[in-house]
Amino acid sequence: MSPRGFTPETSLTKHVPCSATGRAVFGFTLIELLVVVAIVAVLAAIAIPLAVAGIARADSAKCLGNLRAIGAGLNGWLADNNMVMPPLAAGRKSRDENVPVIDTLLAPYLPDQRVFACPEDKSLAAATGTSYYWNSVLSGQSAVNLNFLSLATDLSKIPVVVDKEGWHYHSEDKVNHLFADGHAANQLRLFTDP
Repeated sequence: MSPRGFTPETSLTKHVPCSATGRAVFGFTLIELLVVVAIVAVLAAIAIPLAVAGIARADSAKCLGNLRAIGAGLNGWLADNNMVMPPLAAGRKSRDENVPVIDTLLAPYLPDQRVFACPEDKSLAAATGTSYYWNSVLSGQSAVNLNFLSLATDLSKIPVVVDKEGWHYHSEDKVNHLFADGHAANQLRLFTDP
């Protein structure tokens, strides 16, 4: 037996405001909406920096891939030139300068010229032809007996090509490097490092 005046039909409509059409109106209160907005804002505040850092790491990985490709192109050039490092300038201020640099000399050895532009570089590659500097100390040396400032002969510690600027803010050095042994890394390992 149900309490006096209580039926399932009346209990649903008794305390719910009705619209002009006679249907029940269901909605969120202002407090509920504010709570949902606050939760979305907190999640966005957490997710956006993580997404930006993830994109930056992906661009750094693309840059390292570019450096490895430049290293492969350099190996092709070395094979055609008796294993002597190319006589290159470190870089140039604009594409108008007529100096031998990596993007002009190694271009025939690379299938895609986009490897000369780091994804994080927004202007230098367009203006100068590349996002990378050549270690001009190595120019003209035998690739078999490289010597970096008479201090290093270990190929894994001799930088050959490096980023022009510190675009990779998430890494310790902020700069990616191609070393003489062909590996690319975002940490500079010089002759004093183990």
